[in-house]
Amino acid sequence: MEKNFDEWNGKKKEINECDVPPFYERDIWWCSIGLNIGDEQDGKNNQFERPVLVLRKFNKHIAWVLPMSSKTKDNEFHYLLKHDGIVFSIMLSQMRLASVKRFRRFIRKISPYQFKQIQMKVVALIRIEP
Repeated sequence: MEKNFDEWNGKKKEINECDVPPFYERDIWWCSIGLNIGDEQDGKNNQFERPVLVLRKFNKHIAWVLPMSSKTKDNEFHYLLKHDGIVFSIMLSQMRLASVKRFRRFIRKISPYQFKQIQMKVVALIRIEP
């Protein structure tokens, strides 16, 4: 599949001029994550966006985010999130640092319990035993 990187580069210039919205850990946002290389998760539609979960807020400008997908997988690299009868996969292995300028629209906040479960799976995923 051929990717139109020129279109994404133009969109990045627009995004760079955006204001920074207030955000918090546990938030889910539509985020312009872009057109990426290889098997990195791409955004969709003309905004190159997909839902992301804010895993860690570092300051008012940047955060670690976890992209989400409607294609569900149940393994150590994904967390299944159920909401209103719909199941989403949170792609733990696709965690990335993101500028909050990429955040387009707030979707919702997940429960503290769900968030703790996701945090524990991320820690387990990145834990390296000596």
